[in-house]
Amino acid sequence: MKDLTKIKLFAMDVDGTLTDGNIYMGNDGEMFKSFNVKDGLGIKLLIDSGIVPAIITGRNSKIVENRCAELHIQELYQGVKNKAATLKALMEKYQLKPEEVAYIGDDMNDLSAIRIAGVTFAPADCGKALRPYIDIILKKPAGQAPVREAIDMILEGRYDFDNFLDL
Repeated sequence: MKDLTKIKLFAMDVDGTLTDGNIYMGNDGEMFKSFNVKDGLGIKLLIDSGIVPAIITGRNSKIVENRCAELHIQELYQGVKNKAATLKALMEKYQLKPEEVAYIGDDMNDLSAIRIAGVTFAPADCGKALRPYIDIILKKPAGQAPVREAIDMILEGRYDFDNFLDL
């Protein structure tokens, strides 16, 4: 098992990790996405612990922008084709080494970032071809709070739940 106590940045894909992977579209484009409230609280706990949450997604979505604003995620990158380049730029911005960076993704479009991050997670139902590249396959599938499962692992022994009273 990799050392999760060094993590200072947690980068996340959206569709298939923070959502169930379904994209609901109407005539005017994307209609809605379903987010798990447990993931949202976990992200707030990350921020409260001094760990930077980041979203790196290949799609563009006002819905994701709204969710990031609601959760106070300041590092939002949408329409990204090269997730590794974006993750490298974040690492430079925060002066981080790979072992200080975790990434969660669900399929092969996340592979470039997964190869950069020091610790990698994937939901239980991630793409089969991705599995050999993942450090920790989570028990929760997409949309059922796999992000929170990963966050709980990262924060284990590091988070003072007395602080929770002030959230």
